Amino acid sequence: MRRDVLELRAFYASPLGQAARDMVLRKLYEAWDTARGLDMLGVGYATPYLDPFEKLARRTVAAMPAQQGVERWPLGAPNRACLSGELTLPFPNALFDRVLLIHALEESDNPTALLAEVRRVLAPSGRVIIAVANRRGVWARAESTPFGYGRPFTKSQLEEVVRDAGLEPEAWSRAVYAPPHNLFANYADVFEAVGARLWSPISGLILLEAVKQTFAVKPKGAKAPALVRPSIRPVPVGATREPA
Repeated sequence: MRRDVLELRAFYASPLGQAARDMVLRKLYEAWDTARGLDMLGVGYATPYLDPFEKLARRTVAAMPAQQGVERWPLGAPNRACLSGELTLPFPNALFDRVLLIHALEESDNPTALLAEVRRVLAPSGRVIIAVANRRGVWARAESTPFGYGRPFTKSQLEEVVRDAGLEPEAWSRAVYAPPHNLFANYADVFEAVGARLWSPISGLILLEAVKQTFAVKPKGAKAPALVRPSIRPVPVGATREPA
């Protein structure tokens, strides 16, 4: 069962939610600082992370699972958030250059099918970043945050489900080392700097970037029959042909 959209909104309004958002956004900027002029989709509850890209990307859309619920986004502008079946995204093939999944994979009944549907709407050579709770981290066991629900992943488990969906993992990172309590939100930067060096395997989140690879297929054309010309006997110099 997915977390309700109101629970997710309340978490990101808290000091801990804002700190977690800031730590993840740093990683997204590192990977997608060239998103200017591209089309971007957020799946799950991605709107807190899409806000900064709204002015960069050409088009930014949020798709929220029906079991979770949807909220209007962005505030003060025409709505670009929609309610969607997670296995039936309401978009044509190959529409988006970048797709971000957060609060999406852990509570999905079929993670491989969800990623396969994301692959369908991803443009050739398009990229997807998947953020999930780290199975070895404390955030996966903290029910005070949305990351404490559903199925957490290890790096190898996430790579496996990504490949099963037809995507190719290219890069990965870790984020959110502060303990999942509001008391530590003001020290998130310190935990992030120290944790990346000393506690890397127990990060709160794992972020994996994958690409949609497409391969050119050489068409098998029909063999054209060789043109056979009739043989012509050479005529000796000074000779004439007999009339037919």
